[in-house]
Amino acid sequence: MSPGMARGEAVLDPRLAGARQMLSRVRAVVPVMSAKGGVGKTLVAVIAALHAARRGRRTGLLDLDVTSPSAHIALGVDPGSLQPEEKNGVVPPLVAGVRFMTVAYYTWDRPTPLRGQAVDDAIREVLAVTNWGELDLLIVDTPPGLRDEALDTLEYLPDPRVVAVATPSRLARAGVERLLALLEEQGQPRYLLVNMYAGGDGLEDLAEKYGARYLGRVRLDPSVEEALGDPEKLLSTGMARDVAEAVDRLLEDLGI
Repeated sequence: MSPGMARGEAVLDPRLAGARQMLSRVRAVVPVMSAKGGVGKTLVAVIAALHAARRGRRTGLLDLDVTSPSAHIALGVDPGSLQPEEKNGVVPPLVAGVRFMTVAYYTWDRPTPLRGQAVDDAIREVLAVTNWGELDLLIVDTPPGLRDEALDTLEYLPDPRVVAVATPSRLARAGVERLLALLEEQGQPRYLLVNMYAGGDGLEDLAEKYGARYLGRVRLDPSVEEALGDPEKLLSTGMARDVAEAVDRLLEDLGI
């Protein structure tokens, strides 16, 4: 689906109007994107939300990977024992100070083999029914890659400020360059964060080339694996310290 089609359908699909209404009291919406999977995007999104909440910001985290959600695993959430409240829509529960929404609440970690339009419909439905209330910051963990569902999501969110996450490899460089070029073409405010950094190319030149604010480098941290499922342990890792510095720069830039 092209961005143009998404904009046209926004007029016709009441779910998209509902999504805008549900997000109307959110000061800043920040989709976290990647040109491909396996770059640690979800973990960056989770830690960023936890840190922002610790900084006193009213923070939400939305896992929009509707076919393979995983943010709940990083947070240690058991979808079978924690459920959203239904009140003027679906109110995400608080997890470690963060309003957290995921389709895993309804799939109970079972595979959801959705394809094509079914994926897009699921994303629209989640956006339309989730009642975020008043937030300073909503971090959206988007589907990985540059597929339609990831790009169309940007059309469904009000004034998105995109954080592109990339790894410092030659293979990843071409992909993140395509993503940044696309965001520049669409006029989206954009940021670049380099994850799993262990030396070499920090991709600063790409940020400069495509007018993206460079948020920094997150060092490769093997200890993160042992901290998965425990928000406090996650926040004590070296990775979290690097992400925290990047988030502080982001919050300052957003003025929140």
